[in-house]
Amino acid sequence: MEDPREKLTTCISTTELERRWKSAREMMVENGIDFLVMRGDEEFLGGYVKWFSDFSARNSYPFTVIFPVDDEMTLISCGGTPPADPPPPQWAVRGVKKRLGAPYFPSFHYTSTYDADLTVGVLKEKKRPTIGLVGRSFMPITFYEYLRKHLVGSKFVDATEKIDQIKVIKSPEELELIKRTAELQDVAMEHVRKSISPGRRDFEIFAEAQYSVVTQGSECQLILVGSGPPGTPTRWQFRHFQNRLMKEGDQISILIEVNGPGGFFTEIGRIFSIGKPSQELKDAFGVAVEAQDVTLNLLKPGAKPKDIWDANNEFLKKKGYFPETRLYAHGQGYDLVERPAIRYDELMKIQSGMNVAVHPYVQNKTVWAAICDNYLVTETGVSPCLHKTPKEIIVV
Repeated sequence: MEDPREKLTTCISTTELERRWKSAREMMVENGIDFLVMRGDEEFLGGYVKWFSDFSARNSYPFTVIFPVDDEMTLISCGGTPPADPPPPQWAVRGVKKRLGAPYFPSFHYTSTYDADLTVGVLKEKKRPTIGLVGRSFMPITFYEYLRKHLVGSKFVDATEKIDQIKVIKSPEELELIKRTAELQDVAMEHVRKSISPGRRDFEIFAEAQYSVVTQGSECQLILVGSGPPGTPTRWQFRHFQNRLMKEGDQISILIEVNGPGGFFTEIGRIFSIGKPSQELKDAFGVAVEAQDVTLNLLKPGAKPKDIWDANNEFLKKKGYFPETRLYAHGQGYDLVERPAIRYDELMKIQSGMNVAVHPYVQNKTVWAAICDNYLVTETGVSPCLHKTPKEIIVV
């Protein structure tokens, strides 16, 4: 008989899951928390659910994890009513005592509390529990209000920060999977280099990159491609803006933000040129590489993100370019964008064991250039670049 486990893509080890559960339960005991509750509905920012269960929701089909301090988990997913067997199948889960399901969909507003009702049923098993909510920004108001209304006497606390502090430090097993993601992105960039030519549309290059990473084990992809003529700021673009026809002399900006085997994200960004790039673009790209180095020199344990943010903006302004206003560097793991954010408002300090993507933007009214790579924070600074693709404008 065929082993159903052959259907699975790369999974995290049970030993690694047990390490996470142990760390979470130690935090819960220390803070008097009886249950952790988290909910997610997609994969790009589904790290809390994935970190605890090794599964993540996809395509807005919500997934809830209830994690007790002294028992195994409950998983709640969109499925049939009992006696239907809810996903994921029993043979695929670990550390799970109960799997519950109901046919709820965000587009059917009258089902908006079905998963919350199942959650309440589990939490009511303990009298007046202290419930730690993890990732409240991922919980719809209908879910949260239902819990508060039907768990009178329970104490609700926000446990997000405490889980973040554990989750951002990567274990040796996690680090190896992160490196594998960077490797497959390098392969995709080489595939893209061979695929770009005048007469192709941006979305065709998107498709080439996606083909490369999927065949190497990626399960979740965000690939941005934008092309434009010299003298025009040419940014990375989402799929809706990828219909332009590439021409001789164009700049093509590509960002490959995908996960790899095991579900961990890294991201790589490079600029291509069909023919010789303009001097203006070469100058701007050179400043982007310098700006990346400014940040890398400051990425050390104990560093404050605001100080790094300020240094980046001071450098850009000194070079005559616009300052950063959004986000140019951040952590990554199961989340495409994870803490710490290298921003003015981030209070989490840099720590050894973090995986950080650094992608400074260099722009003015006539040019846009950027570079993106991942580095691991070590005890003394950063590791060698996880990506091996040359830091240069790639001429095709």
